[in-house]
Amino acid sequence: MFDAFARLVAFQVLRLSPESHLGAAIHFFVMDVVKIFVLLVLVIYVMGLLRAMLSPERVRAFVRDRPDWQARGMAVTLGAVTPFCSCSSVPLFIGFVEAGIPLGVTFSFLIASPMINEVAAVILVGVLGWKLAALYVAAGLLVAWFGGIAMQAFRPERWVEDYVWKIHMGEAAMIEPDKSLMGRHRYAVGEVREIVGRIWLWVLIGVGVGALFHGFVPAGWVTAHLGGDDWYTVPAAVLLGIPLYSNATGIIPVAEAMLGKGVAVGTTLALMMSVAALSLPEMLILRKVIRWQALALFAGVLAVAFTLVGWGFNLIT
Repeated sequence: MFDAFARLVAFQVLRLSPESHLGAAIHFFVMDVVKIFVLLVLVIYVMGLLRAMLSPERVRAFVRDRPDWQARGMAVTLGAVTPFCSCSSVPLFIGFVEAGIPLGVTFSFLIASPMINEVAAVILVGVLGWKLAALYVAAGLLVAWFGGIAMQAFRPERWVEDYVWKIHMGEAAMIEPDKSLMGRHRYAVGEVREIVGRIWLWVLIGVGVGALFHGFVPAGWVTAHLGGDDWYTVPAAVLLGIPLYSNATGIIPVAEAMLGKGVAVGTTLALMMSVAALSLPEMLILRKVIRWQALALFAGVLAVAFTLVGWGFNLIT
């Protein structure tokens, strides 16, 4: 359906040639924009109905006073199913610290939250297939789990800004949620407006980059520089993702175009993870609550983890 609509727009309405670079780019852009936004609205609405009772305060209360392994598992799981990006995760960081939750557990949540979510997983299945979606989610969960453990080993408490320790958030007064069907519907519609409103531009940018990559970058050049099994392709992909600012949803079209040009699966996964969880804007946001030493350690742990994931999947595939 999406391919047919894109062909109608690109090749009949705009009268572009399917063999031309511009025709291929426009076809890719229209097809992915429509597909991703349809999936975004549907998935966010359905998950909003189910998640009407979930709030950052409840996340914090849910993880508190658990054994370390249990708290970490809950933090990683909650990070994967909550729609919090790195920007909105900073208030949760402060709340977790105030609640006495170990910083290693908190960092596991901060890694999982922007990198994995059910919206990106469903779109990954729809665009790239269930196998790559499963690989991405599994690798993200592993990185979040062991990344938090690695951070905790360095005692990052000493690098948290002083004002964070002094904040006393207390127990926020819970407003009794509207549990009726109409109340959940209103919440789900609000989720669609809020999340789509926050990421629509990055989706368009991601699809645009993917379209340009798909239509204009020669497959031979990509294969020669990123498509081989040279060791440096994965670290290069991780470094390439740092200056880019997107999310797990917005980077999917770029990954689709890369795979279509012959880039290895592990290299593509490493780029996706780097863009979603290691972008420069996210580092600047996290600098508000942790010092440069912790920030450098956080970036280093993630960069090493993403590189190992990329090498591992390239070796397997």
